[in-house]
Amino acid sequence: MTSFDTSPQLNVWRALLALAVVFVMLATTGWTALRHHRAAAPLQASVSAWERGSIAGHRLPAADSSPARLARFFATLSEHQRSSLAHRYSLAVGNMNGAPVELRYRANRIALDEAREVERKRMHDSGLTPDGQREAGRRMHRFEAMMHPDRHILAFDPEGSGRAAEVFGDLTRAQRISVVVPGVDTDLLTFQRTSRKYSAPVGMAQSLYAAEREAGPSTRTAVIAWADYTSPKGLGIDSATGLRAANGAVRLNKLVRALPGGAPVSLFCHSYGSVLCGLAAPRLPERVADIAVAGSPGMRVAKASHLRTSAHVWAMRDADDWVQDVPHLELGGLGHGEDPVSSVFGARVLSAREAKGHGGYFEPGTDSVANFAEIGVGAYESVRCADDTEGCRADLSDGSSAGRA
Repeated sequence: MTSFDTSPQLNVWRALLALAVVFVMLATTGWTALRHHRAAAPLQASVSAWERGSIAGHRLPAADSSPARLARFFATLSEHQRSSLAHRYSLAVGNMNGAPVELRYRANRIALDEAREVERKRMHDSGLTPDGQREAGRRMHRFEAMMHPDRHILAFDPEGSGRAAEVFGDLTRAQRISVVVPGVDTDLLTFQRTSRKYSAPVGMAQSLYAAEREAGPSTRTAVIAWADYTSPKGLGIDSATGLRAANGAVRLNKLVRALPGGAPVSLFCHSYGSVLCGLAAPRLPERVADIAVAGSPGMRVAKASHLRTSAHVWAMRDADDWVQDVPHLELGGLGHGEDPVSSVFGARVLSAREAKGHGGYFEPGTDSVANFAEIGVGAYESVRCADDTEGCRADLSDGSSAGRA
């Protein structure tokens, strides 16, 4: 064989040709068949079944109907009929904006039970690696914990890394509603943590709810730990772009528009969650009184006024937060724009004293969570500004109704 025949270039081309042949064979035979016969995701399967379903001889409304349309539909049903739908289409009803809140809680408990059994079987699936079996065990235990009668799961999707939302307080009777929007690495397994409890969505919401009850004992509040979007994994390309945030912004807007009653809503957006809130801002309903960001890499705009929202825009950052070293710019779709705590951005800058770095804004006893709580109950006159002046409180309404910037 000549030296030409054994050259690295020829070997590379041979390898590429072999890969191409394998790809064509897979694409035209078994791989295509497997792909076409792959089972539908659980939530999509439930929604599809709902679309084909009926109740009392009548077709069910489209699952993506407006919240008002779905609310009217459920109001015409008996308790027995509503319960029947929750059992037959648990994931569809549990994630349905417009379905009664208590019915969604009940449906999601049923869906969690079903998902738990799936993971219990996967724990002993010889086709999985040991790591896969251990992950199945962790998911099984997580779903079991979320089924506790005292927990109120407003959204649940077991597909992939999963999504969820949980309510603390009485959402239907609340006079003020807060929504915690977390950042990267948020999924069903990180929805709550024992270690670093207050850096996970459940711990964040629990801390905020307790602080709000202390800040406004006479105000009925509810707090939602909202991890119902697919967040980026780590600090890679996904977290440097707005794609995941844009998809999440659509979901957040649907959530807010479906919330019961007319209570003012405050959004508390951490890290990459603030990118999501920035993209959601122009389309959010006027009942959103506040958008408060912490540890933000940017909100995809140069100034707060560019958010085109009637909500008050607040920002804070701990002195030890590493996000301050992130370049605050946007170029070719990478980066998230101006620093929200900068003077040029124009947000109301709050104190974050005692916060524990990037993941510590919801730690009990910090200025950061105390400020969030005052905003959450509408006690704007009590917030602490970053510079110890009254600048962040200037020209504010008392928070008794949806605020204006």
